[in-house]
Amino acid sequence: MSQPSRSFDDSSLLDAYSEAVVRAVDTVGPAVVKLEVGNQGAGSGFLFTSDGLLVTNSHVVHGATHAGVTFADGRTARGEVLGDDPDTDLAVVRVAGNRLPCAALADSSLVRVGQVAIAIGNPYGFDYTVTTGVVSALGRSLRAKTGRLMDDVLQTDAALNPGNSGGPLVTSRGEVIGVNTAMIMPAQGLAFAIASNTVRLVVSRLIRDGRIRRSYIGVAGSKTRVPRRLARHLSLAVTSGVRIESVEPHTPASGAGLRERDVIIALDGRAVTGIDELQRLLTEDRIGRPTPVTILRGAERLVLVLVPWESR
Repeated sequence: MSQPSRSFDDSSLLDAYSEAVVRAVDTVGPAVVKLEVGNQGAGSGFLFTSDGLLVTNSHVVHGATHAGVTFADGRTARGEVLGDDPDTDLAVVRVAGNRLPCAALADSSLVRVGQVAIAIGNPYGFDYTVTTGVVSALGRSLRAKTGRLMDDVLQTDAALNPGNSGGPLVTSRGEVIGVNTAMIMPAQGLAFAIASNTVRLVVSRLIRDGRIRRSYIGVAGSKTRVPRRLARHLSLAVTSGVRIESVEPHTPASGAGLRERDVIIALDGRAVTGIDELQRLLTEDRIGRPTPVTILRGAERLVLVLVPWESR
């Protein structure tokens, strides 16, 4: 007698899950678009404002000024690329219109491992495909094609394929928690999305400036180990830093007196243990601002002051 009860319970759970997915797709699906850019092929995107602003991946539209946009109802439009940022693989495109269906960006800091994740996009040209899974991990780092690390990336096992790029990753409540960006081929169940809080920040800057402003100091370097004996002698809190391989002339670094073989261990009081940490610290707010840089020069610890430029 217990088996029918379990069967009923299982059916109820499956029905509830299905209904949640359907509601989420009904909520977000009309905002999802297909993007086509010349020989670059097709990708996905979604409207996040009712007056025609949509977000997609940088690699979908990079180098283009316009993109063909196909809406969920089959209508087409010509979109203007307002700006893109290859370092975070995000871009903003504008289409003419008002009162358009749009999707809401959720607070990705509230996302939990194991919660339902729904991907909507256009893989391999199959329009408006839906796949489901869960959020597999939080806070991943993924290297962009530029070589810079993208932080706070969501991992999901919702199936993604070429053409899903730029589409939304959605909760069961129909809120966007990420922008689908990459999958690891030929692995299964390893896909990634840029967290919605990152999207919100980058998109606002792209709308304002057409690009993301970052600071620049003019060095090339690599991660190096700080000898344990030296770290103890100088009471250092780090065990590694960035060894300067070259200093470009007439740059903030050369003007401050940085030299080849110096090891950067801190910038503006923040520890630098490798090149990725240094890149993360070279943000817009340091442009034009005197910034202390702590280095090791031989067995000495020195603090120099440089004034970062805007990255070219």
